[in-house]
Amino acid sequence: MTTEGFPVATTPAPGIQGVDWEVRVDFERLRNYRLARTREALEASDLGALLLFETSNIRYVTATQIGYWAFNKGERYALITRTGRPRVFDFGSAAKAHRLQLPHLYDQGNSVGGNTGLQGAIHPRVGLQRRAAEEVRSILAEEGVADMPLGVDVAETSVFLELMGAGIDVRDGQQVMADAREIKSADEIMLLTQACAMVDGVYQDIFEALKPGVRESDIVSLAHARLFEMGSEFVEAINSIAGERCSPHPHVFSDRLIRPGDQAYFDIIHVFNGYRTFVVGRATTAQRDAFKRSREWMDAAIALVKPGVSTDRIAAVWPKAEEFGFADEMDAFGLQFGHGVGVSLHERPIITRLNSFVDPIEIKEGMLFALETYCPASDGRSAARIEEEIVVTAEGPQIITLFPCDELMVANEY
Repeated sequence: MTTEGFPVATTPAPGIQGVDWEVRVDFERLRNYRLARTREALEASDLGALLLFETSNIRYVTATQIGYWAFNKGERYALITRTGRPRVFDFGSAAKAHRLQLPHLYDQGNSVGGNTGLQGAIHPRVGLQRRAAEEVRSILAEEGVADMPLGVDVAETSVFLELMGAGIDVRDGQQVMADAREIKSADEIMLLTQACAMVDGVYQDIFEALKPGVRESDIVSLAHARLFEMGSEFVEAINSIAGERCSPHPHVFSDRLIRPGDQAYFDIIHVFNGYRTFVVGRATTAQRDAFKRSREWMDAAIALVKPGVSTDRIAAVWPKAEEFGFADEMDAFGLQFGHGVGVSLHERPIITRLNSFVDPIEIKEGMLFALETYCPASDGRSAARIEEEIVVTAEGPQIITLFPCDELMVANEY
């Protein structure tokens, strides 16, 4: 089975329940792999430890999470040193839950309550940030890395100030975590393929539901419901764009009614994401031409994907920003776009004309990333948006998004 001549991945996408009669995801192996990758990246750096506040980093290292509501709050944090086991600092009740849920990994010594002020809601004069910094310094000394720099990912300014005030040499830890998360294990690839299977199903539902009088927001509601029914852990966003809102891409849905002849595209982001473009009722020549060009840019990029190729070569086959109506590459960022996916939406490699010529990244076996292309139509209102998710193998690219995307599909055609 192929898509535009490219092989479709043979990675299995089994059901998401645990069973005794089929080999599925081995979560203990997954936890061990991610921790080993983190330790390997830490050892290769000049850091003695990593202090992590970004939720996907915390989950990658500690295998703990407390739901989507914790995203972007900066409240939970984790610490891993070169010599010690991972520690998680969480809301008190959550810290206790981790000890019950993963008793072979956590106890009262490494899953404890923590608080750094709820993004300033508790003023620094209370001393919570200072307390956290002193606690971190004490652990670094206890585990023999106090004389080495501490890598931090995305902490609040007040936390940075207290860490430095405690005499800690604070460095950028996000690059170490990016290194660790770059190559996916077989279990990660299976999980991401399962996520793709859910998205493929939602696109089928969208294709069947698209008709005049349906609102963009109705499609968002449908997609949320179906994803949760299929077992999605959380839905980060559903972008639903139609008609004159297609160009330029607004990146947010509205309550606009879809009309006959509208071009429409949808971005589904739960575990990871994908775009598909449809037309409702009928398609114009301008719409078909835009889709064809977007597909050509996509295929040219996929054809280059293999170990050893650098990302600047992929970015070079995409049009310059000025060639599709934008002032410069910053203005067009995110339209001709590649990004790694894993426990978060944007991982290495990031592939665009903005950054890839300055800092090309070598493509490696085991990477999994999305490629996205966008083409405004000549009618001044429509546009095509395509995305494919790809696993890098020794033999080249394998596509794990299976819903048809070779030609512009017309929903409820007249």
